Amino acid sequence: MNSERTRLTALYGGLLVLAGVLLMGLVYVLVSEGLYSSVMTAVVPTVPAAELGESAAPALPSSSWAQTTVIQPGQYAVARKVSTAAGDAALNQLLTVSGISLAVYSALSVALAWWMAGRVLRPVGVITARARRLSGSNLHERIALQAPPGELKELADTFDGMLDRIEQLVAARQRFAANAAHELRTPLAVQRAAAEIGLADDPTPEKVAWIRDKLIDTADNSEQLIEGLLLLAVSDEGLRRRERVDLDATTATVTEALAAEAQERAVTVDVEARPVSVQGDPVLLDHLVHNLVANALRHNHPGGTVRVRVGPGGLEVANTGPVVDPAAVPLLFEPFRRAQARRHAPGEGAGLGLSIVASVTRAHGGDIGATANPGGGLTARVTLPTCA
Repeated sequence: MNSERTRLTALYGGLLVLAGVLLMGLVYVLVSEGLYSSVMTAVVPTVPAAELGESAAPALPSSSWAQTTVIQPGQYAVARKVSTAAGDAALNQLLTVSGISLAVYSALSVALAWWMAGRVLRPVGVITARARRLSGSNLHERIALQAPPGELKELADTFDGMLDRIEQLVAARQRFAANAAHELRTPLAVQRAAAEIGLADDPTPEKVAWIRDKLIDTADNSEQLIEGLLLLAVSDEGLRRRERVDLDATTATVTEALAAEAQERAVTVDVEARPVSVQGDPVLLDHLVHNLVANALRHNHPGGTVRVRVGPGGLEVANTGPVVDPAAVPLLFEPFRRAQARRHAPGEGAGLGLSIVASVTRAHGGDIGATANPGGGLTARVTLPTCA
């Protein structure tokens, strides 16, 4: 019995055969209990009293039939012999017919059990075959089991849901790898072009200085990108330490550090912080707040505002700025996703800010969401488990 179908067949068939044996035994007991008295009742009237000898009548049985039926002397002995012989023959015939019926019933039960087990396990076979065929190229396939509601239908639907999540994850990883390769290749191409073209034909000292500044700026951008990727990887691994962190104090420190950039961009930052403490990694939480506020500053316009709210309900950062498509908001939390096409402007960033925020939030067991503001800009909300 090395298959579930064989085991289920043995179980179902055994139960059906056992039920048949019990039923046959019950019928035999019930028939044998009243068979002889029934045969006696039928036989006695057919025995002629005149042909019997004048022997003494035996003691009559104490049954109700014996007390209401008049038996001539000698009739009872003959009737008893005939009824005993007929009863024995009837029981033997009953056993023979029951045995043959039980054998046929057992064969049919095993066949029916085999068919039932196959029907029950068919969805499992479909799931197994589909799982064996899965690869990176056909993750779009689904089981789509057509069956009445039940445990196996629920299992198939759950498997399809898992495939949906796996397909989305694989697609996100592929986009991440492609975007990361592009982002890393771009500064290398800029550096190579600056070195090959800018330094050709004996450049002037001014041109050499310009090339040097360009190479340094490109290196800074590459370093910023690599640091962002490392931070994203660290936050994806989860928390290595936990301690009490005053989120209101962290927010005040971050906004103060970004005050010069806000003034340079002519953006007003409005902070409203109420005391709230969370349990987590202070470095990662600092990056979370910094990325949210910095993202709100950089994707803004002169004269715009950034509103920061901190309290028991979590952290909320809202800004003015370009209009954001509501359908594109969930995609902004993926690495290298931007609401607008990249312009390679100074301070534009690598497109990892919100993805790092989402990763740090998940590592702390929190939730993050964002909505597009009707007049432009974005409102991001982060909810973190607070300390008692």
